[in-house]
Amino acid sequence: MSRPTRRLLDHARVVTMTPATGYGLIDEGALLIGGDNIEWVGHRAELPMDIIGEAERIDCGGRLLTPALIDCHTHLIYGGDRANEFEWRLQGRSYAEIAQSGGGILSSVRATRTASDEVLLASAQRRLQQWLTDGVGTLEIKSGYGLSLEHELRMLRIARRLAASSGLQVRTTLLAAHALPPEYAGRADEYIELVCREILPAAVAEGLADAVDVFCEGIGFSLAQTRRVFEAANVLGLPVKLHAEQLSDLRGTRLVAEFGGLSADHIEYSRAEDLAALAEAAGVGVLLPAAFLCLRETHMPDIAAMRACGLPMAVATDHNPGTSPCLSLRYAMNLACTLFRLTPEEALRGVTVHAAKALGLADRGQLRPGLRADLALWDAQHPAELSYWMGATPVHALWVGGEALR
Repeated sequence: MSRPTRRLLDHARVVTMTPATGYGLIDEGALLIGGDNIEWVGHRAELPMDIIGEAERIDCGGRLLTPALIDCHTHLIYGGDRANEFEWRLQGRSYAEIAQSGGGILSSVRATRTASDEVLLASAQRRLQQWLTDGVGTLEIKSGYGLSLEHELRMLRIARRLAASSGLQVRTTLLAAHALPPEYAGRADEYIELVCREILPAAVAEGLADAVDVFCEGIGFSLAQTRRVFEAANVLGLPVKLHAEQLSDLRGTRLVAEFGGLSADHIEYSRAEDLAALAEAAGVGVLLPAAFLCLRETHMPDIAAMRACGLPMAVATDHNPGTSPCLSLRYAMNLACTLFRLTPEEALRGVTVHAAKALGLADRGQLRPGLRADLALWDAQHPAELSYWMGATPVHALWVGGEALR
């Protein structure tokens, strides 16, 4: 049986997120889905009867209706896990020490390279169910655990397969410059040449990448090497983003601003003037509090500076097997509030409006006519509850592009 082309979600507390500040809350609201998009939204008493037609009516029972959430930074596809490193960190070993001794990212690279496509797909599908139950309609998935032409491309192909099988919207990011593969030990510039001349063009030729990322850090790649990747991406027409200033200040945030990039992510050590430059360049600062917690970091991102310069702040899980084994975007929202002192409104804006902007998507993240019908219905009464609860999953229903997934 084909799904109805029009649905009326009635008797809801609608959170539009359309004003510059505030939730845009409509008590006793209604929303009309027409095909894949939102056709009308407002107070149910103002709903024009002539546009309803034979739409299926769904009584929301006074529940909270928001845009479906967006996780704009994940590393969802990988082999194995790194629970052993969790123990090592608790015993006092630092992230850098673990990475330099052959653990860290390279541990996941070895496990990913040896896993079959079907094993990688099946494990990612199991994890992805957590995002569905968390009210997420769109997520980004990075490569970066292949670190070769063959394995980076297959990670991106698996991400495309994951999107097709799940119904969720998936944006793919090529993160070939995540770490230096063992076969290029001591030859970082040569590996960056491989990324720029072979891996990037091949990913573009197959239509596998929506953006390009680099891990710019003392244990990753230098600012000069990052610039080379950004220049190559620019020639190929791909937008850029960056793992920036997680552990030290290499001025990566300013480089993102220079290239008009989508986002700088982590940004714990970013300078106020670089955050302002990113805001001026219409970029987004992506906060990853679960990684901050897992690594027991203490250097807080400069939230006051971001507010002062008007930098949009997104919030994401940074799900990965080593430094953020976080399976809940809503838990990341809670951590953004409790650790970084965001308000619940800023946290919700960070996983809707600003997360969409961080992915270069203008068709979602708010509830207004003409945008995609990506909607989450919650067993909740106030938007602050989405950040308040820790561990509970009060999502009642989820629609992505008008299609009911829960």
